[in-house]
Parts: sequence; C-alpha cells; structure tokens
Amino acid sequence: MPDPQAGAPLLRVDIFTLFPAMFDGPFSESIIKRARLSGLVEIAVHNIRDWATDKHHMADDTPYGGGAGMVMKAPPIVEAVEAVLGDDLESAHVAILSAGGRRFSQPIARELSRKRRLALVCGHYEGIDERVGAILQCDELSVGDYVLTGGELPAMVVADATIRLVPGVIDPRSIVEESHNPDTPAMVEYPHYTRPRTYRGLDVPEILISGHHANIERWRQDRARERTAHWRPDLLPAIDPDGQEGGSGA
Repeated sequence: MPDPQAGAPLLRVDIFTLFPAMFDGPFSESIIKRARLSGLVEIAVHNIRDWATDKHHMADDTPYGGGAGMVMKAPPIVEAVEAVLGDDLESAHVAILSAGGRRFSQPIARELSRKRRLALVCGHYEGIDERVGAILQCDELSVGDYVLTGGELPAMVVADATIRLVPGVIDPRSIVEESHNPDTPAMVEYPHYTRPRTYRGLDVPEILISGHHANIERWRQDRARERTAHWRPDLLPAIDPDGQEGGSGA
C-alpha cells in the first residue's frame, strides 16, 4: 500500500468524461477536499474529447443498426484510459458507469477503497461502444434502477462512497455504526439528535440524556430495527412462524 507520507496517495481516482466541468464542485468541498489536501487521495478528471483525432473532436457517432441517439466511440475512450493509466492499466480497477451495470453497494465501495488506482468512465447519450469494455476489461456499475443523462453523477457517488472508506479519511468509529456497513447487522442507522433539547414542541428522547450507556445502546438498536422495518424491510432477516429470526426452513 502506498504511503501518503512518502508522497504517494493511498488511492488515485481517474475520471473520464465528456463534461469535466461537472466535477469542479463536488471534490473541492468537505471530507473529500480534506482527503485530497492531506495526500491520502488523488483525483484527476480527463476530457475524453482530448483523445478524439478529428478536427471537431467528436467522441460520439450514430449507432450501427439504426436507432435514436448517439453512441460514444471506442477509440477516444480506450486511448484516453491507456494513456493516463500507463503501466497501471493491468492492476487498476476500470469501471464504466452504466444503468445496466451491477448494483453499486457498500461492500463494493469497501472493495474499491482497497485498490491503489480506480478509473471511472462516464457514459453518455445512448451509451458506450461495447468494445470499450471488452478491450479494457471493464467492470460496469449502476447506482440504481433508474436512468440519468450520463455517468457523471454516478461517478461522483462511487468516488465519494469509496474515498470516505480509505484509511485515515474519516474516523473509523463513524463507519462502524452507519447504515449498510457489511460488518454489522443489515439495518439502517438509528436516529440522531443534538441541541437544542426541545425544538418546536419535539423533545430529545430522555434515554439519550440519561447517561446510561447500556440502555442507550439498546434503545439505538431498537430504533434502528424500527427504521429498517419502515424504510427498508428488505434488509431484515426472514422471520419464521414462531417469531424467530433465520428463515422459515424448507
């Protein structure tokens, strides 16, 4: 693993896009900004059009077989990724952001945070020439079952979720207790409160100011289960007819 103290980041993220200006804000604020300034993480955004060879720098064309829209061409993307990654191409994790990819999740973010180099290719228009994935041996990631105008917003999501798991970026205690942590039971996180103690007639639960840590922990677990049952019942373990967790048995 590279040592940021020696000048090498723990993770470098390269993003390939037709619209690099979209990334000006998200990585220049808050935790991601601090991670970059500390040298833990390096992020670079590359304009795919810079590798287009015609005078108009066209990176898309009409699809073979007909149909609506345009398709991003293979040569500019492949040559951009190869040029930027260089000798790291074989070991880097290259992923296309695609509505048809595997569903991005916290375990995948954890997996990517352990890489040394991550390359994210942003699709646009009707998609990317299939040969890009074949040549570069790409992963394909989707952030949900819906369609966006391009892969730029998903790339921001994947980068943010991954970078915050890089060692040293945030307090590891925050990661342990949050929703979708693969090392803890599959529940969303318990509710949080802070000052003021009363706001618009709503009080902070008495248990949280009791100082009784065992009771607070039990309350948090109960509320986490309630919130999971309400918002994400799909995360709860199966319940057998006798009320015991673990499935019905067949």
